[in-house]
Amino acid sequence: MNITIDCRMINQSGIGVYLRGCLPFFLKSADNFLLIGNKNDLKSYESKNAKIIDCNIKPFTITETLFFPAVILKQINKTDIFYSPFFNILYGVKIPVFITIHDIIFPDMPELSSKTGLIARMFFYRRAFKISKKIFTVSCFSKSRIECHLGKSKPVIVTHSAIQKMYLDYRESKKNIQKKDTIIFIGNIKKHKGLNCLLDAFISAKKDGLPHKLIIIGSKENFRTSDKEIVKKILAIGEDSISFTGFIDNETLLEHLSNASLLVQPSLYEGFCLPPLEAMVLGTVALISDIPVLKEIYEEYPVTFFKAGDSSDLKEKMVKLLTNKNMETVSLPQHLVTKYSFEKTASIILKNIL
Repeated sequence: MNITIDCRMINQSGIGVYLRGCLPFFLKSADNFLLIGNKNDLKSYESKNAKIIDCNIKPFTITETLFFPAVILKQINKTDIFYSPFFNILYGVKIPVFITIHDIIFPDMPELSSKTGLIARMFFYRRAFKISKKIFTVSCFSKSRIECHLGKSKPVIVTHSAIQKMYLDYRESKKNIQKKDTIIFIGNIKKHKGLNCLLDAFISAKKDGLPHKLIIIGSKENFRTSDKEIVKKILAIGEDSISFTGFIDNETLLEHLSNASLLVQPSLYEGFCLPPLEAMVLGTVALISDIPVLKEIYEEYPVTFFKAGDSSDLKEKMVKLLTNKNMETVSLPQHLVTKYSFEKTASIILKNIL
């Protein structure tokens, strides 16, 4: 079987992690692959059964829609299957299509975009759903929301996201890590990530004498106008108590996460959400919101839940954990370390498209 994979988003966060995790297991199969994307990003995947076509055209652009190179489309249509790890499908693809929709947040949280933006996104969601033979998604929660907004006329199959190999390797190489008085938040400043709730809880805890520093893994640049409230809170706290890392390499990320006393995930909406799993694999305690998807994904894990959006409950749980003299590093049993794996995910995808 000859399979085309759209790899143009391989360096994105959630989508890229999913794709980078699955690709090595795809390529171990007996099938042949055509990988569409930046040749420099994909060169490590080139092999006897994987050919790379250089393409730097961004998804959801006019260029992609109206001016995508016919020569590339011709090569795609010579293969048997087109797979995209996102809900963008190239115009002109004439072979069977399979996609992964990680979440369908915009109709669930319409306040995240303008009316025009929501209409445009729903057009692409519906088009992808209509064209695809099957849809993969990363949680039962996302499956239920996809079926709610797009219908049940197509199979929606759960293929979980998973921990990256670098976390497992780091876990094995580093022993007896010394914890620091730091709290980690990983994510962006969009409303559904819940950073505002965490800041309120952290400010209140600092006033009561909490010695810890909050480290936000992400950039403070490019704040939107609607995020001015968050900016004001951060400036009021001061750099001694809170810091943004900006872009950091993998090694620095692993160090921050493994050295931290606590990871807080205050999300209001997610499709899967990897940071709590990454934290626990590295021995760090996770305090997470009790939204349905996190209750689903982390049901068996030693996490602490707080009421989503409730800064008072978050503060109470956070202070209790951080002031507990008996709080130990997390040591996950092997069955929880490997519960979610990209080998399983890739296997399910291949089984359902071949």
